[in-house]
Amino acid sequence: MGKEQKISVVVPVFNEIEVIDVCHERLTSVMAGIEGYTYELIFIDDGSTDRTHERLLEIQAGDPHLKVVKFSRNFGHQVAVTAGVDEADGDAIVVIDADLQDPPEVIPGMVAKWQEGFDVVYGVRKRRVGEGRMKRWTAAVFYRLLRVFTNIEIPVDVGDFRLISARAANYLRQLRENDRFVRGLVSWVGFRQVGLPYERDSRLAGETKYPLRKMMKFAVDGITSFSNMPLKLASWLGYLASFLAFAYLVSVFVQRAMGQTVEGWATIMVAMLFLGGVQLICIGIIGEYIGRIFNETKSRPLYVIESIHPAGADDRSGLDNGER
Repeated sequence: MGKEQKISVVVPVFNEIEVIDVCHERLTSVMAGIEGYTYELIFIDDGSTDRTHERLLEIQAGDPHLKVVKFSRNFGHQVAVTAGVDEADGDAIVVIDADLQDPPEVIPGMVAKWQEGFDVVYGVRKRRVGEGRMKRWTAAVFYRLLRVFTNIEIPVDVGDFRLISARAANYLRQLRENDRFVRGLVSWVGFRQVGLPYERDSRLAGETKYPLRKMMKFAVDGITSFSNMPLKLASWLGYLASFLAFAYLVSVFVQRAMGQTVEGWATIMVAMLFLGGVQLICIGIIGEYIGRIFNETKSRPLYVIESIHPAGADDRSGLDNGER
């Protein structure tokens, strides 16, 4: 009989003390119920300032499947997902958030699809329980704009909840860009991918870690990481401004030929403001890309690890001081 395959479950956490116990219980129940597989749970503490890390170590004392990695500070959700994939050594890796909006009970279905030969099985949100109309509308618009603007096929209504095969993860680990959009990177890697529909639950407790400001940055990261469409848009804005300026010039000559007086003050001010706005928009778009080039040239590690507490280890206090 062959060796049992291993499934690694990556859970990024940041100030999730209110949900950590229930999250661990449900994940353990689901993973223990999948026959023929061993598993590990990898919790990435993204610089929590509450008792999340301490509680994880308390839980780990009674669970040999649990591995805890602590960042030196908060590096962000997408970087935490990356670190979890880096640390995982399973034949398949499942990424899921701790807030339980993505039900762990969907994981066996993902494993079944993986066994059918798919390298990536992503959860497709059929319904988003507990989210306001504005949140649902902005999410829908974002996913569809992403599909229009990017030059790779990124599924709509899909988050980071997914299963990734070991061979797909090996290529994902090679992509070390700083402004990370993991679901886009997974799509870029390719291989056979399939969606698995599910209903997204409301958040169990606590507050969302993606307020409007972070969602806006996330959207910009997604578009600029996989498309130069905004740069093309800047060019088209320039063409439009030039066309309008030429059209206005023609109208001035026509009015003068007809003997009409052109006072000009309001018109000049409107034209100046319009052209100035177009120029600032274009400079901002170019600056966004230059800023990303600047970040990449610094070649800093994506994250710094303060400590790693391996699954089943007796010594749970050693520092790793790793950087990746």
